[in-house]
Amino acid sequence: MSWLRALRETARSGLTVERRRLEPLVALRGATGLAIVVGVSLTLFGPSVAASSAFGAFQGAIATYQRSWRPRPVLALASGLSLAISTFLGYLVGTHSPFFLLLLAAWTFLAGLAWAVGPTVGVIASSNVAIMLVTVTLPSSLAEAAGHAAMIAFGGVVQAALVVLFPIRRWGAQRDALADALAAEADYARRLRHDPVAPFDPQPLMTARLAAAVTPREARRRPAELHGARGVAERIRPVLASLADPALGVPEEGVERDRARELLAAAATVLDAAARAVRHGEAPVIPPAAEAALATPDTGAILTGPARRAAARLIALLADVVETAQGSGTGGGAEPLLRPTLPRLVPLALRTMRDEAGRRNSPVFRHAVRVCAVATAGYLLGHVLPFGHGYWAPMASVMVMRPDFTLTYARAVARFGGTLVGVALATGIVQLTHPDTGLSAAIAVACAFLAYLLMRTGYAVLSGCVSAYVVFLLGMGGLQWTQTVPDRVFLTLIGGALAMASYALYPAWETPRLRTRLADWLAANGRYASAVVAHYADPDRGAGAVRQALLDTRAARIAWQEALDKATHEPVRHRGLSRSAAEEADHALSQLGRTAMLMEAHLPERDAVPVPAAAKLAEALSEATEQGAKAVRERRVPHWEGVEQALAAWDGEGVPDRVVRRGAGLVLHCLDDLTDALTPPNPPKP
Repeated sequence: MSWLRALRETARSGLTVERRRLEPLVALRGATGLAIVVGVSLTLFGPSVAASSAFGAFQGAIATYQRSWRPRPVLALASGLSLAISTFLGYLVGTHSPFFLLLLAAWTFLAGLAWAVGPTVGVIASSNVAIMLVTVTLPSSLAEAAGHAAMIAFGGVVQAALVVLFPIRRWGAQRDALADALAAEADYARRLRHDPVAPFDPQPLMTARLAAAVTPREARRRPAELHGARGVAERIRPVLASLADPALGVPEEGVERDRARELLAAAATVLDAAARAVRHGEAPVIPPAAEAALATPDTGAILTGPARRAAARLIALLADVVETAQGSGTGGGAEPLLRPTLPRLVPLALRTMRDEAGRRNSPVFRHAVRVCAVATAGYLLGHVLPFGHGYWAPMASVMVMRPDFTLTYARAVARFGGTLVGVALATGIVQLTHPDTGLSAAIAVACAFLAYLLMRTGYAVLSGCVSAYVVFLLGMGGLQWTQTVPDRVFLTLIGGALAMASYALYPAWETPRLRTRLADWLAANGRYASAVVAHYADPDRGAGAVRQALLDTRAARIAWQEALDKATHEPVRHRGLSRSAAEEADHALSQLGRTAMLMEAHLPERDAVPVPAAAKLAEALSEATEQGAKAVRERRVPHWEGVEQALAAWDGEGVPDRVVRRGAGLVLHCLDDLTDALTPPNPPKP
């Protein structure tokens, strides 16, 4: 993609306004906390301290909006405390001192490395550094700086307290994640009725798994309907696919296919009902038609072999889903997924950041270097230019910069567009009303409410609301609009331009990494298929290795897809993997994972007859895919002689049904498709 087209696409993405479900009560709670903090600060300390505390309360509420499964009060407290420390240290070294530049460089570098821990930590760290650039200019003495820092922390405490005192949809994020996973499987079941090999995006299941991880304390308080349903939902997906698949399930036409379609329709209805029940905390209401379809005794007479087994498993799993959604099930007594508590998470996060700092070519390290250099250069440039308020340039840069090209450029355009609109509206209101301190504070709170309410509709909208909020907040402190608005518009443009230029000069493109991501997905798929086939050779081994291999496969697939999406908008020519080759390879590996999943749906019980030939095939699959992944990384075409030989040696004796033998043949077919996708159109002559 050319630079011109890449800029056009990212600009369009940044200015897009999406329709999202609004949460007015959550926005009202955040705005109420901000109003309380501003009111108390104005009454006790005056406009300057009120402005500082308002920034702390505003950022504390913003932190609670981040996509995290941690309790919201923890996010608000962490944001307020870190912003208070940043403000005090910034004032301590002096904003016009060379030491402040060193502190700013260190702070922004650490904020950039924080993205290695996760996007939630990265966003909070970056936002706190950006706001610190403003708050350090408000105190005029060391005592005042300590007071400002204390009130900033107080703003975070107030927001955290409101979340505790006025919870809105307790466990709502976890409910939504599980409900989305169940709804995605319901949609999958409907699509399978018309397309037996329809694809399925595992992202909702992965999100539900992340949401299900709790601390031991949270596990004791979690609602019963959120415990166990996720595990059952994960087991339903391969059963749905195996029932519909014409190779391992039922024929494409006939009585068996009609019965399979009826079961799939009933499964979709039940899953949708369970999703609604989980989302709203209600008892599921199953339509009588769906119950009758699942209870029909003719299933055993119509379906045979693997299809009959899949239908029986599907009916049993759906019963478990309904029982769990009613709050009476426990998911078969499964242990909860435990995550580290916050005190234990801190050393893990620091170790992750340290490890990332040692990887000089990683996207996160390059982002940390970029944001450090840009913030420092922007701060110097803002003070050299005769506009005043030089912090606007580095603040804009830090707010828009992200570890990938698309988000950075899209947010830079959205930031400038939103700032222009927000400042223009704020200017018009100031000109018409000439607000005093109290009215400026009230309008600032109203702007914050709009920012909270419309936050997820688009970054341009958020930037407009935040720009107006800052103008009125600083106006509350006595700064006239003529002192801030023109400067801010121009310096915001400079900050955005610096952010965009930094990525062009020191990029971290995903395009050259596509082969590595593809190789990782191939290796993960190979381990998954090998673990499934090996289970047929030794049914008594347990399914733990299969489950872990499946999770690794999902993670590798998501990493590949994210890299492919980023590379699509990058102004970089392909390096060894064209777009068509990437699409064909994606299809081949998707089918490979799907075939392994179909075989997993029919894993034999512990007392089943072993299939000795499966052991050799499993070993051949593991070795061949590891070597194939190495070949992909080295820009060579992979080959599968070992798998072909192991499959040719399989005499088929002792195989209980056609699933594992036919599935193994489909696996080899998928690997051959991958070879075809990676073979150059005109291979060089020897």
